[in-house]
Amino acid sequence: MSERIEQHYFIKFCYKLGDTQVQTIRKIKQAFGDKTMGITRIKEWYNCFKHGQTSVESKPRLGRPSTSRIEEFIENVRLIVEDDRRITINENTEEVGISTGSEMWTARNWQLHHGNASAHSAQLIQAYLDKNNTPFVRNPPYSPDMAPCDSLLFP
Repeated sequence: MSERIEQHYFIKFCYKLGDTQVQTIRKIKQAFGDKTMGITRIKEWYNCFKHGQTSVESKPRLGRPSTSRIEEFIENVRLIVEDDRRITINENTEEVGISTGSEMWTARNWQLHHGNASAHSAQLIQAYLDKNNTPFVRNPPYSPDMAPCDSLLFP
């Protein structure tokens, strides 16, 4: 059983005994030492059990599962690189079967967002962005009355 699950059981046990969050945090730190989960996570799990959750397993998350931290892929990449140190990233990802996220870059469905700092608005930078057809979000001049998120609301 993983330490994370053990800590979930521990929190559930303390809750069922009637311990407060503070008492639970103190006890779990004493029991698990440096490997204790963060205080915020302890409070979140305590509240889950307080509101009727019975499972100690985390709820499944939406979205695509991460393939970059699977041990099998890590080992395959390591072996490939040890075999040929001059292999490129693209060749390596093709051989292992993982994505680099380059589909987003080649589809050009993104925009560069940077502020009005002098380094961003320099003629050299603007010329480079124009030369490479880099899409970017144009920002209005600084205004203390407008939050950065409001800048997209007005033309």
